[in-house]
Amino acid sequence: MSASENAVALQRLDELARVLRVECPWDREQDERSIVPHTLEEAYELADAARSGDDSKLTDELGDVLFQVHFLSLLMEERGAGSMAEVAEHCRQKLIRRHPHVFGEVEVADSSEVTVNWDRIKETEPGREAGIFGEVPENLPGTLYARKVQRRAASSGFDHGTAQDALEALKGEVEELQEALASGDVLRIDAELGDVLFAAVNVGRKAKVDPELALRSTANRFRSRVDLASDLAAADGQAWKDLDPDSRIAFYVRAKQQQND
Repeated sequence: MSASENAVALQRLDELARVLRVECPWDREQDERSIVPHTLEEAYELADAARSGDDSKLTDELGDVLFQVHFLSLLMEERGAGSMAEVAEHCRQKLIRRHPHVFGEVEVADSSEVTVNWDRIKETEPGREAGIFGEVPENLPGTLYARKVQRRAASSGFDHGTAQDALEALKGEVEELQEALASGDVLRIDAELGDVLFAAVNVGRKAKVDPELALRSTANRFRSRVDLASDLAAADGQAWKDLDPDSRIAFYVRAKQQQND
């Protein structure tokens, strides 16, 4: 699709958003506070689609997120606070400013240097909250909040080692958690479990793996396997809730093997 075709398609979507804002009772009632929960939901659905390998689903979810951007921009326009054009231009200028290795004279050796430069440039931009952890949203999901904090610390120079080094640190935290569990001290267990999770997020950060998406993917696999194990038990004439623990594990192993075949 050409640039002109893209422009026409975006214009048609913008026109549709304006019609809905006037003629649909639900759309008329929305403001930034009410629409953002839907924006977050669509973003998670997009993340799931991106990992699924299903391009049709990805196209669908990209469209939903794109509409959210148009709708929120329209709300700003109605208040005289901005527009879709201003949003797009602000984004373009910001990307140019934060890529001096592309649009300027800065040289970088690898992507890690790009990230460090990006964070340093952000610190110089007007209106930014001061401090190493300025403007780190505390309402992020736990794993993403931990990664954001780690990344900000790293951009200040407080970081070292490779993913393997981070894994060794994780092993040490697991040992401390084992000791806490043996002690029976709930507060100590709470602290050590947090350390393990934080260290695991750091391994993911070093390995360039998103911890939130990785955890969700694992949870979905577990959910699917337990459902299948329950179905396999039912096919054998047994109720999942009535099985003993060893039998449930046996069916779970069968389910896992069946999914891996």
